[in-house]
Amino acid sequence: MPLPKISEARELTDEQLAEEILAIKKQLFQLRLQKATRQLEKPHQFRHARHRLAQLMTVEAERKRATSQPAKEQE
Repeated sequence: MPLPKISEARELTDEQLAEEILAIKKQLFQLRLQKATRQLEKPHQFRHARHRLAQLMTVEAERKRATSQPAKEQE
């Protein structure tokens, strides 16, 4: 299973982005719980989830920076 592309994350709306971030954080929690109880069957899911979370948070930060830049330029 290949890692997700950041272009897919950039196509999401702000609401979808926030929902996806929350879902990935919940998934990571569940994976940690499975690891602690030795029920984790696919350890590569950690890498995929962390990678996806990083992509989503990067896109979110880019959008916040883009909205704050015009406000700074006007001052």
